[in-house]
Amino acid sequence: MTTHLHLRIHVSEPWDFERMVGRAELTGWTIDHADRDNAEWEVHLDEGFDLHDRHIGTLLASPRYVGEHIGRMFDAVAGFPVRLAHRQDGGWHYALAAMISERHVHTDAGHDTDNGTAK
Repeated sequence: MTTHLHLRIHVSEPWDFERMVGRAELTGWTIDHADRDNAEWEVHLDEGFDLHDRHIGTLLASPRYVGEHIGRMFDAVAGFPVRLAHRQDGGWHYALAAMISERHVHTDAGHDTDNGTAK
């Protein structure tokens, strides 16, 4: 069984995302990292958000710059720049830009935690 890769996503565009949604940082997981050939990762959010009268619980992350591969996220120091899409009208609609990084989840007394915050 493929393990979940826990992710932290800091949305930088649109510039007023935090005002519209109430937070700029999202957390979620993917299993798409298991196949090194995947050019995009479908990220299932731990807690979705509402944007323009639509609830979003899943995002598609792909490299922001041409020629990059999303797997380079593992080499990044502070995060890797990505474009984010959400489902709309049966397809993916690119609407956000962000920095994505691995989120280390530790188990403490049977509870998943993220930097000391119980999940």
